[in-house]
Amino acid sequence: MKEALFYDRIGGNSVKCNLCAHRCKILESKRGICGVRENNGGTLYTFVYDRVVSRMVDPIEKKPLFHFFPGSSSYSIATVGCNFRCLNCQNYDISQMPRDLKGKIVGEKVTPDEIVEDARRYGCQSIAYTYTEPTIFFELAYDTAKSAKKRGIRNVFVTNGYMTEEALREISPYLDAAHIDLKSFDDAFYHKVCGARLQPVLDSIRLHKELGIWIEIITLIIPNLNDGEANLRKVAEFIVDVDKGIPWHVSRFYPTYKLLDQPATPVPTLRLATKIGKEAGLRYVYQGNVPGEGEDTYCYNCGELVVRRVGYQILENRIINSSCPRCRVRVEGVWS
Repeated sequence: MKEALFYDRIGGNSVKCNLCAHRCKILESKRGICGVRENNGGTLYTFVYDRVVSRMVDPIEKKPLFHFFPGSSSYSIATVGCNFRCLNCQNYDISQMPRDLKGKIVGEKVTPDEIVEDARRYGCQSIAYTYTEPTIFFELAYDTAKSAKKRGIRNVFVTNGYMTEEALREISPYLDAAHIDLKSFDDAFYHKVCGARLQPVLDSIRLHKELGIWIEIITLIIPNLNDGEANLRKVAEFIVDVDKGIPWHVSRFYPTYKLLDQPATPVPTLRLATKIGKEAGLRYVYQGNVPGEGEDTYCYNCGELVVRRVGYQILENRIINSSCPRCRVRVEGVWS
């Protein structure tokens, strides 16, 4: 165990965790919602500082990040645990392990420096904190990110956007990019499907942008739950209000975990979402989980094809000096 960051002692051996927007009040010998932070005698500890449950080399497009070093590799790590309880989680076996298996914690003992050295050895341009929610293994991510930055390796969060302002500001000097879920614009959806609230996610997206972290937004479209046109339009309009150059990924849902009774998202629904995003003023809208459709990047100004993709593979990247090769307008992103 390692003492956790971002908590207050509040009397009677209780503590208040300030890492994520739940701000759990944790009694003696109890854990927070994430299942990996425990109050022991009035001190909050993390169980996952050095317990990595998954690590592999991924294409950055798998995160998905389409405007951040396209074609590069990202060394991806995770621990068990999550501060959401999404009914559709595709990695529920590790994200929900502490909750579903009576507090079980597993993982290989790995240090931050060992993670960075592995990333360097495999020629990765970034380290992605992913698969589960990186906020809940903040201490490991923070120390790894600092070490990576010194070696010229970028850091990427794949996150639900529920980190507190104080935690995000602390790691922001070392965080280069974030893929953020905006699951719906309906607070009731967040409560029912994720066990969370909408507003902290909206606040977090704005703060990421303010802090200069490159962000891309994804919405997994689930039939009968968040696929209404009004909801999709609100999501798109919010992103435009933050910055119309933020890429929006609208992704296809497949039945999993506790939503096995829902059908897969029809491809026409993704096409409709793409149309809604572009009508709202977004410059870049992509379709996910449907390889071969809606993956290419076009210049918003002249319509020139600038990046051609199939799945996670870059077939052609025609961007020159972060600009369209035809009209020379800047294409938002981190290209080199």
